[in-house]
Amino acid sequence: MTQEFVTPRLRQFGTTIFAEMSALATQLGAVNLGQGFPDTDGPRRVLDAAVRAIESGVNQYPPGPGMKVLRDAIARHQDRFYGVAYDPEAEVLVTAGATEALAGAILGILEEGDEVIVFEPMYDSYQACLALAGATTVPVLLEPPDYRPDFEVLRAAITPRTRVLLVNSPHNPTGMMLTDDEQEELIRIAEEHDLIVISDEVYEHLVFDGKRHRSLAAVPGARKRTIVVSSGGKTFNTTGWKIGWAVGPAALIAAVRAAKQFLTYVNGAPFQPAIAEGLDLDDEYFIGIAKELQARRDQLVPALSDAGFEVFPSASTYFVTVDVRPLQEDGDGMAFCHRLAHEAGVVAIPNVVFYTPQHRDRGRHLVRFAFCKQEHVIADAAHRLRSWAS
Repeated sequence: MTQEFVTPRLRQFGTTIFAEMSALATQLGAVNLGQGFPDTDGPRRVLDAAVRAIESGVNQYPPGPGMKVLRDAIARHQDRFYGVAYDPEAEVLVTAGATEALAGAILGILEEGDEVIVFEPMYDSYQACLALAGATTVPVLLEPPDYRPDFEVLRAAITPRTRVLLVNSPHNPTGMMLTDDEQEELIRIAEEHDLIVISDEVYEHLVFDGKRHRSLAAVPGARKRTIVVSSGGKTFNTTGWKIGWAVGPAALIAAVRAAKQFLTYVNGAPFQPAIAEGLDLDDEYFIGIAKELQARRDQLVPALSDAGFEVFPSASTYFVTVDVRPLQEDGDGMAFCHRLAHEAGVVAIPNVVFYTPQHRDRGRHLVRFAFCKQEHVIADAAHRLRSWAS
């Protein structure tokens, strides 16, 4: 992509690596374990609700805050799973996916020069949105193999200009989940420094090994300062629908909406009642999707180990991270991903794109694989990896 007319705030980001690697997978006929999207449709009840909505004429602009049926369902969902009550009229906002909810929060709250503490590695849109807001990204490294937060480092990173703590758990790209004790320490720090908390929880139901996610807003003292962001895409295999939301205190949600109204304005009218249908599904559905995804993780990880990678634990999300240095002596993860696509016919994502420029060397040797695919696709990738390595 030519950079001639790109604002300097965005020039450093270029074209996303996900588009590049997905195009390479198509070109080579490789198994795409790069971009994090499932290859199966969501539950029939949810899909049928969208069809009914289209056929009944729900095809024009929905209300600015989102359709009432969905806002009510989101509020029920937060209370049902986390015991946190929200007013669907003033404290729930429907957005074009979680990415727009994050952008709305960042653009609606931050001013030029404000600092935002973010755990690194991080979802790639964080840095771009912060750059658009004129804010400064202050990264706090999470180090393999366990990617636990270092609270001494976090406290040292806070300055008088720190305004927001941006948290992602379950964590993309590492699959790390904050413990209850870690969540409580984060909120203590936020209270001490009067920070706003933005909590990205899009993988909230994709949690493994008998664990359960707790919304950060459920921590005592957190609700009054926390915007929780999530979406239906990951939970219901409908990533293309782009139905997300932000919930939080009315004053904070008003700030998100102030920016959001000038981004997409509204979106996805027939998909909103369908996601509402999904949020009210029985517990068995939510338990089942986590078990299925855990099975795919447990199918892929042994193949990665057999191929020679050092594999780090993943407790959640779609993803598992590996160290490529046993197979790529110079530790160049970007070069390795291209090599793997051409030689093994498997596409992954170099984790270096999830790091800030000052810490690129810390993620240079790491690569992320997505296991949110059908069993036969993972089996094909596993066979290709083992054959290539041998």
